[in-house]
Amino acid sequence: TKPAQVSLRQQAQPYLSANKGRIEAIREIPVFSRLEEQIVMFGIEQIGQHVKKGQVVARLNDAALREKILLCRAKLEKAEFQYEAILMGQGYKHGQLDAAPDNLKRVARINSGYNLAQAELKELELELSYCTITAPVSGYVLKIQNSLYGAARPGEPLFYIVDIDHLKVSFDVLENEIAKYEMGAKVSATTVAYPNEHHPATISGVSPVIDKDGMIHVEATLEPHPHLLPGMTAFVTISAIQAQ
Repeated sequence: TKPAQVSLRQQAQPYLSANKGRIEAIREIPVFSRLEEQIVMFGIEQIGQHVKKGQVVARLNDAALREKILLCRAKLEKAEFQYEAILMGQGYKHGQLDAAPDNLKRVARINSGYNLAQAELKELELELSYCTITAPVSGYVLKIQNSLYGAARPGEPLFYIVDIDHLKVSFDVLENEIAKYEMGAKVSATTVAYPNEHHPATISGVSPVIDKDGMIHVEATLEPHPHLLPGMTAFVTISAIQAQ
């Protein structure tokens, strides 16, 4: 009997040889203060600490702001009294001020200082909200650059958060294999820590430069998974059938 014929597609190995790479964060999010104040609560204790989006991570000294808000509210109350006095001077009774024409009420608010006092109060209340600093994304703490009772300054990150929901695997391939790693190609990544897990990824970046060793740098975006962390060693493979 003749041996059964097997197609080239069936003879193909399921995967090509693996390329060693490293898992990296696509972005590291700096956490800033918008005010220059002393830190009176700092919820970050160590690198690698996990934080959730919206979690309070720091509080600033708000005593001076609260005092300003009290004074501004008193100023607003006085302006409101003057606003009412202006309208009453135009013949409107205290309980019927809303019946005054809009243009008259607008002029009364301006002349009494009511608009200005109200704007100042809103600005101070907004600044007060800045005294509570929350995590903009979920992830792990990296590069702590301040501490409890330190001075927070606008533009200077308190710390960074690694966004673990957006990771990539970076690796190098030989020049003669680059055609198999086109943009959008599907690959699989395994890690040393969890060798039996295969994590799908999509080629998202290919360097236009070949280095002196004939290698080309490639990056693939990973689908989120709790076992994937920046810095992990990974082995990337691409389907041999897809590569043909």
